[in-house]
Amino acid sequence: MAAMAERIIVGLSGGVDSAVAALLLLRAGCEVEGLHMTNWDEDEDGYCTAAEDWTAARAVGQALGIPVHRVSFAAEYRARVFRNFLDEYAAGRTPNPDVLCNREVKFGVCLEYAKRLGGQRLATGHYARLSMDATGARLLRARDRSKDQSYFLQQVPTTALSEACFPLGDLEKAAVRRLAREAGLPVHDRPDSTGICFIGERPFREFLAQHLAAPPGDIETLEGEVIGRHEGLIFHTIGQRQGLGIGGQRAGSGDAWYVVAKNAARNALVVVQGHDHPALLRREFSTGPVIWFAAPDTSSLECEVQIRHRQTAQRATVRWDQIGASVLLTEPVWAIAPGQYAAFYAGEQCLGGAVIDAPQEVTRPL
Repeated sequence: MAAMAERIIVGLSGGVDSAVAALLLLRAGCEVEGLHMTNWDEDEDGYCTAAEDWTAARAVGQALGIPVHRVSFAAEYRARVFRNFLDEYAAGRTPNPDVLCNREVKFGVCLEYAKRLGGQRLATGHYARLSMDATGARLLRARDRSKDQSYFLQQVPTTALSEACFPLGDLEKAAVRRLAREAGLPVHDRPDSTGICFIGERPFREFLAQHLAAPPGDIETLEGEVIGRHEGLIFHTIGQRQGLGIGGQRAGSGDAWYVVAKNAARNALVVVQGHDHPALLRREFSTGPVIWFAAPDTSSLECEVQIRHRQTAQRATVRWDQIGASVLLTEPVWAIAPGQYAAFYAGEQCLGGAVIDAPQEVTRPL
């Protein structure tokens, strides 16, 4: 008697990556159904692409001959992701909602919904790989390092990864496009989505101002000299150069100005001159609690740390406890911003990650 085909629910976003993930699973003999989720329910000014995405996902389902379910997790997204996004910006930090969305929504409520549909696993178009051992699922980088998305999956629980599937992990993006074109998928040339899903192509500053108060304040040098005014701390992040409005300053070296700190208590934006100013280069930072896929046996380990997507991972020593971690890098990293995520790696394997919780204030004098 032939074994029953594995039933896999594919998160169809309407893009080419998830479409090819479904195609590959069908070719592997799996029983495949699509699930299209929407996480944002406002389209007052035409920036949201939810309707267009749903049309594209249905077209993929028709081309592949699979049913496509539709579900809204807008309420869960607002409570678990968007609320955190606003709170972090209000506190002067730089959040990454995509990391939290993967943990709370895609591999949280969406995974549970997929299981209610009878799915044994939930597949997505993420560029990452999984390996199973005695401890459970291990998260590995994608073969195509330029597209690797393991950084965004660092907070997903091991139990959820054990029920996940990433069919694109061994493919390069060009090959994915080619497979879609050869299979006649209607999204083979659809552009990749960019930016934060609920903001879309709308102006970021305009969006934030609709949800958070943005009192103006002083722009200061490290020495405390006031050289300008900002329109709100929420509109700025560490390492920012554009949009400061102080390019005509005669004082100093004449180099470009960069944001080096935000002092929420005084509503002050602190800036320095020059891309390579020492205050922008840090070798040490602290984090909140670390989410490990498999907790290390010791409270200290040597590994690689990545603080931004596509940033080259740096060698570091990590000392951790239940409260958080202290990270000492072998080489300084530019513009580390509180609120960002740090992902820890041992070669190709992602060990886990944590939210960076570095001090907001730069000590004066440096």
